[in-house]
Amino acid sequence: MNKRLTALLISVLLLLSGCSGLPQKKSQVYTDTLFDTVVRIEIIDSASEEVLKGCKEICRKYDAMFSNKTEDSEISQINNAGGNPVEVSPETVTLIKKAIYYSDLSNGVFDITIAPVSNLWDFHSDEPVPPAPETVAEAVSHVDYKNILIKDNTVQLLDPYAAIDVGAIAKGYIADRLKEYLKDHGIRRAIIDLGGNVLAMGKKLDGSDYNIGIQKPFDRTGEPITSVRLSNKSIVTSGTYQRYFESEGSMYHHILDPHTGYPCENNLRSVTIITNSSLTADALSTTCFLLGYDKGLRLVDQLDNVDAVFITDDNAIHYSKNFQHKQ
Repeated sequence: MNKRLTALLISVLLLLSGCSGLPQKKSQVYTDTLFDTVVRIEIIDSASEEVLKGCKEICRKYDAMFSNKTEDSEISQINNAGGNPVEVSPETVTLIKKAIYYSDLSNGVFDITIAPVSNLWDFHSDEPVPPAPETVAEAVSHVDYKNILIKDNTVQLLDPYAAIDVGAIAKGYIADRLKEYLKDHGIRRAIIDLGGNVLAMGKKLDGSDYNIGIQKPFDRTGEPITSVRLSNKSIVTSGTYQRYFESEGSMYHHILDPHTGYPCENNLRSVTIITNSSLTADALSTTCFLLGYDKGLRLVDQLDNVDAVFITDDNAIHYSKNFQHKQ
């Protein structure tokens, strides 16, 4: 619920600060609850109902394909195969290969075989509690992306107790596919918001950039701590405030360290990535958070066409070296 509320607040902020003055009669909006969050796609250019319907079909297709909570999804088929190879779609293979790339880039800090651990943590429970240490330790022993074997269109987990969770990368992949679909149908201006993973196609109708707010951590009103201007870019934030609970005086957030099985501990509250690809922004926002401020910033500064905003636990704002999107 915290994550969904955050997504709604970001969407509202986006509309207020980035789309003000747009003629609403030209906009068409599709909203849904998928990918464990709120989805909102606004087509600003004139478009037929069929184009909007196509967006819905794409979102629901990938939700059914990638969710490890859906029993017959391709990810669940891999997880439930007991270590046997499973033939899946080329799109699922592509997504997993992208995840492996970011695992290699981060020396295993980003790891989609986190599922044995993430399945232990229930951030939606009315009374959530941390899992038992021995249970976490057992789950961590099965987290290692190098146990993923891909051959043609088959995926195999060499550890039969391993499991995949693509939640840290799938929404970015889907947003990029939605962008391709809209471009193929002549759409130049649209806002794709998959639970706070925002992709801005084009500029505002007046030719100016969108003004996107970055939420102040733990502020229940959704107040922005800062904002950035962008067009034809994706912006994704990973933060401790998006999903968390408190138990016996300690706070537990949803960004889990694959090496410990517990929420990542560092001085960060959020990491925002801005770049062309939503998949890249999605993966890097999680990766840089797990790396921590110093290593995360060094990684971003080594990459082309990637900007970042780091918010530390004192609410200080830190920008990457060549940041291009300040107000």
